[in-house]
Amino acid sequence: MDMKKRLSLELRHRSPSEVKELVLDNCRSSEGKIEGITEEFANLERLSLINVGLTSVAELPKLQKLKKLELSDNRISGGLEVLAERLVNLTHLNLSGNKFKDISTLEPLKKLPQLKSLDLFNCEVTNLADYKESIFKLLPQLTYLDGYDIDDCEASDSEGDGVEDEDEDDDGESI
Repeated sequence: MDMKKRLSLELRHRSPSEVKELVLDNCRSSEGKIEGITEEFANLERLSLINVGLTSVAELPKLQKLKKLELSDNRISGGLEVLAERLVNLTHLNLSGNKFKDISTLEPLKKLPQLKSLDLFNCEVTNLADYKESIFKLLPQLTYLDGYDIDDCEASDSEGDGVEDEDEDDDGESI
């Protein structure tokens, strides 16, 4: 099914401004571009475009409220400047299974001050020496890379956002 058709099915007679979460996984984009998603989706907080054949995010509109973007298993290899310009409140970005080879292609993500979690699992860049240290140095705002923090502690799934409650000690009492 193509992306535009899937998008109309997902809307289910709602206006784009009513949609907070949009899942278009496994549909097909023509020419490797995002289609049908416009600035009318002003309240969109989560967008999932897993395995849709994307090679570019250039057609992504400005989405001020978007916090979580899933782009895993596509063929994206660069052009991340668009994310920094148009998704200013992004906190979670999944780029797993894409074609990123060099740390330099991830540099535009420095301009996403809210970005806390980045996933690059199954990207060539993860094979580079000092990959983890280089990414945390490049993106000091990150808390989690590939599901782990800088000290190799796994992200908590309790709230689904990777943020743990650090205000309690082992007895559950506030510190």
